[in-house]
Amino acid sequence: MSEPGKSLLSSPTSSGGQPAGSDTYKGWLYKWTNYLKGYQRRWFVLSNGLLSYYRTQAEMAHTCRGTISLTTAHIEVGDACHLVLTSGGRSYHLKATSDGESQRWVSALQQAKANASHMMHQSDDSGDEAPVPQPDRALTQGALKTLASKLDDLSTCNELIGKHGAALQRSLSELEDLRTATDGTDKLKTVNERATLFRITSNAMINACRDFLDVAETHSRRWQRALQYEREQRHHLEETIEQLAKQHNSLERAWREAPSTHPDGGERTQEGDASDENEDTEFFDAMEDSPAFITVTASDHTQHRRSGSNQSIMSGGLPNNEWSHNENDSGSNNVQLRRVRRSRIPNKPNYSLNLWSIMKNCIGKELSKIPMPVNFNEPLSMLQRLTEDLEYSDLLDRASRCESSLEQMCLVAAFSVSSYSTTIHRTAKPFNPLLGETYELDRLDDFGYRSICEQVSHHPPAAAHHVTSQRGWTLWQEITIDSKFRGKYISVMPLGCIHLQFHSSGNHYVWGKVTSTVHNIIVGKLWIDQSGDIEIVNHRTKDTCHLKFVPYSYFSRDLSRKVTGVVADSEGTAHHILSGTWDDKMESAKIVESSRGCGGSEGKQKTLYQTLQPKVLWKKYPLPENSENMHFFSSLALTLNEPEEGVAPTDSRLRPDQRLMEAGLWDEANAHKQRLEERQRLERRKREAQATQVLEEGQDIEGFQPLWFERRTDDSTGESTYVYRGGYWEAKDRQDWSQCPEIF
Repeated sequence: MSEPGKSLLSSPTSSGGQPAGSDTYKGWLYKWTNYLKGYQRRWFVLSNGLLSYYRTQAEMAHTCRGTISLTTAHIEVGDACHLVLTSGGRSYHLKATSDGESQRWVSALQQAKANASHMMHQSDDSGDEAPVPQPDRALTQGALKTLASKLDDLSTCNELIGKHGAALQRSLSELEDLRTATDGTDKLKTVNERATLFRITSNAMINACRDFLDVAETHSRRWQRALQYEREQRHHLEETIEQLAKQHNSLERAWREAPSTHPDGGERTQEGDASDENEDTEFFDAMEDSPAFITVTASDHTQHRRSGSNQSIMSGGLPNNEWSHNENDSGSNNVQLRRVRRSRIPNKPNYSLNLWSIMKNCIGKELSKIPMPVNFNEPLSMLQRLTEDLEYSDLLDRASRCESSLEQMCLVAAFSVSSYSTTIHRTAKPFNPLLGETYELDRLDDFGYRSICEQVSHHPPAAAHHVTSQRGWTLWQEITIDSKFRGKYISVMPLGCIHLQFHSSGNHYVWGKVTSTVHNIIVGKLWIDQSGDIEIVNHRTKDTCHLKFVPYSYFSRDLSRKVTGVVADSEGTAHHILSGTWDDKMESAKIVESSRGCGGSEGKQKTLYQTLQPKVLWKKYPLPENSENMHFFSSLALTLNEPEEGVAPTDSRLRPDQRLMEAGLWDEANAHKQRLEERQRLERRKREAQATQVLEEGQDIEGFQPLWFERRTDDSTGESTYVYRGGYWEAKDRQDWSQCPEIF
């Protein structure tokens, strides 16, 4: 092994090195990893325009730690033997042991970059961007030569037609100027000759066009088949890469979550610990939109020394399995009395969808104002989707038992993230509720809560929601949907606040929602992403939690759908770090020590947090069997539209178009949807006419008034919002729905 920083031009060796003078360059360099480890010694190999690095020379046979393509890389020379490579949105900070060594590496990198760029241009000029089998290439080149010759024939015919046509035009002009019959005979003969030449040339042109078209169509069909095959291969490769990436992430998470000792009781080596840490966090500071902190898990002895009463954050000071025990501790008799909910709905019909044909003229409009058939809906209303946020209400049940407000904040934050887990495959649009439409969900018997929603505005669409739980909490919210169609994607921006209050402590939490974006509207498979920030505030203690939903980026090393967060007290001191993904799980790690890091590559400082081992706060439930044919509904979503006795006549379960769509009768559902929308437009015009008449009479205008909600000013936030006025459940007990409008 050479000395540190010693570059080696490859020479014939027993280990199979390349001859000297090749474009391969090898040697040791120091590579920046993170603030804890700093620069680490790595073995670099430069070959064929690619710079690869390994932890040791022995790793070259089986594990490459990273590869940098120099074709599009930017090479920057710094001071004191430093150099920076920037490629694909990432920066690699390297350091040599001497100025001479640094200069030799820079020269080798620049030469390799020039060679790679030259080879790329040659590839672009030849049109061979990928290896093509020799017979296919010969056939393609032959077809191109044939098309080129036919094109030359067309050009020649075009010139002749122009020439003969001009001559014929001159002869016709001369014929009009004739004065004697004798001259006319000669001129007519000339005109006939030139007309014959024009006809012959035109026929030749038509035949050449036909030949060109036949050749083009023949090979076009073949090329289309080849293109379709390549597209299928690319799609297959993309799926394979995605599966490999998921497996890689799972293995990394499993490694991080594994105990710090081997099965035989021996501790991991220092090099093993460093490798895990280095590869997970290197160049974290150089990434765009990276968090302003770095976390490091405390060692085992530190954890045992400092854990104290914080060992069970996920249970709120109680054993981790207490909730599962409470769920079943009411006795087998009570369990048997509970209602059995449905676990499936009819399979979704296999209708062909063409969203672009409907929305191509609606770019920039609000999504709620675009008339769309039920083909693009799912058989749930927005009120039911809002209620679906309660799928992980057990998080709030556990939070209500927490004595620490900071630990309670962690569970509230996990609950705010969990509401997005059901959207990962749900790219279909829920039904827009009619004005005055309601939805109730009474789950006192199994989940301990009652929920009521009402559509309080139609333009803009707004819904009010109120939930009361027997397990110590109340939740209410007013959400207004602002959605825009941007051409390639749809943005859905929920506006409004969610309020949560715990009965025993009086802790009052307020937060909002992030932006949902549906991509690939024009072409490709629809997929959804969540992005933005959520600020959760406890208005009693002034504790805060800042959650960041990291948007998807092709160049990012982060996990897709990543969420990070920090829980801080009223003084701004951080106590817990939250991490996870909005489609899978959230974890919390208690901070035991923090320090200010040094400046990063962009002059930014980051806080270094030392934490205990993270604990799982929330884990997504698996989807039911056959969910892909049932709109990817979760177990709770499958029950939301289940028929219920005694509900209000305005309940979403009674909406006919939604009910028909769930049954698979989409044509009938579309007819009912158009009828309901037209009726709603008539009602709106009637209200507008009445408002105009009242205004002309000089009276106060009173717009639409919800039946179960009223607008009030919140004492904590000072904002005006719709809150539950009461009376719904009492009306249900009496079965007195005389106040309800007829909207269906």
